[in-house]
Amino acid sequence: MPAHPPAIPAFDDILEARKRLQGVIQTTPLDFSKTYSDLSGNEVYLKLENLQKTGSFKIRGAYNKLAALSDEERRHGVIAASAGNHAQGVAYAARALGTTCTIVMPEHASLAKIAATQRYGAQVVLQGATYDDAYAHAVSLQQAHGYTYVHAFDDPQIIAGQGTLGVEILEQLPTANTVIVPMGGGGLAAGMALALKTLRPEIRVIGVQAAAAAGFRASLDAGEVTTVASASTIADGIAVRRPGTLTFALAQQYVDDVITVEEEEIARSMVFLMERSKLVAEGAAAAALAAVIYRKVPADLGQVVVLLSGGNVDVTVLSKIIEHGLAEAGRYLQLTLTLPDQPGALRGLLDVLADLGANVVTIQHDRLGVGIAFGQTRVQINLETRDKAHIASIFRALQERGYAYQPADAAP
Repeated sequence: MPAHPPAIPAFDDILEARKRLQGVIQTTPLDFSKTYSDLSGNEVYLKLENLQKTGSFKIRGAYNKLAALSDEERRHGVIAASAGNHAQGVAYAARALGTTCTIVMPEHASLAKIAATQRYGAQVVLQGATYDDAYAHAVSLQQAHGYTYVHAFDDPQIIAGQGTLGVEILEQLPTANTVIVPMGGGGLAAGMALALKTLRPEIRVIGVQAAAAAGFRASLDAGEVTTVASASTIADGIAVRRPGTLTFALAQQYVDDVITVEEEEIARSMVFLMERSKLVAEGAAAAALAAVIYRKVPADLGQVVVLLSGGNVDVTVLSKIIEHGLAEAGRYLQLTLTLPDQPGALRGLLDVLADLGANVVTIQHDRLGVGIAFGQTRVQINLETRDKAHIASIFRALQERGYAYQPADAAP
């Protein structure tokens, strides 16, 4: 690690990063959405960085950092700590620039992100439960082997690389009024805010954090860099307990506000993006949209750009989030009922559900489980439903017909 803190990047560093990234990254689309505009009371555009190479914005900062290394530094190789997206960005850049790469990831990191990082040629080391644990181990390996450490966010060239997104957005929509950016350690928001405010000082930049891991919000409230308690969030890409020194200084100067969103809002936004926009976005990206559609961001701001920062989601995690999001929206219902163990009892229940327009997804019929009385059977049933009003009508109909039922989360 450097002996002295690195200098805060300037706008010229972002312009230099733009030159290095030419021919390396894609210019991702900026897509107007009437759906989210109607929901938010703003003119909403999605910046689709989830379609970027490696599946996220991280390639911008990683490539810029590695391209600026000396030949000697590249010969020694690089190391980084990451929950996933930074790992893929660094691994991709290292392969492109011909240097060896070691990535330390938390033990619970997405299997898809681990596999993708390895496919880019990196050696992956799993260590600890959180990003901070992985970071500490990566620093010890860097000191032992003489690697160049590539910080996920608190590095001037990383920040400058991420800042190229700000320039790109204003090239695509010069009249934008507000940009909504996910925030973890702050490299993306700091770099973008520096670029955006330099080019258009009147533009608003709003950072979004998961309420369960809002280290930046806590630091701004305290007026100094603060570490928050470790917490679990589906927005793992922004689950950073402590902001960077450089990113905090830039955010204090250029970021107008940092707001938080809840886990349910993030999950629903991920489902919403898949259903309405046909887009896969990870939790960190969906957090930015959640801030808009759940009106954490005021209406009537004008043209609002929402940065979908990445789309790297493990398929098994995604399936759970979809199921959970559908349940929260009233689109999926799990029930446990007790029926007489006699012919026609199950058919009678299914007829009631069919008459109400509920579609049976799965059903389990159990006569021998713990707590099941002789002469009875327990039925666990999963249903597709239209909305919460539809679920309420199902509950009323079951009660009127004398069925004893429990929602799944209350089932024994």
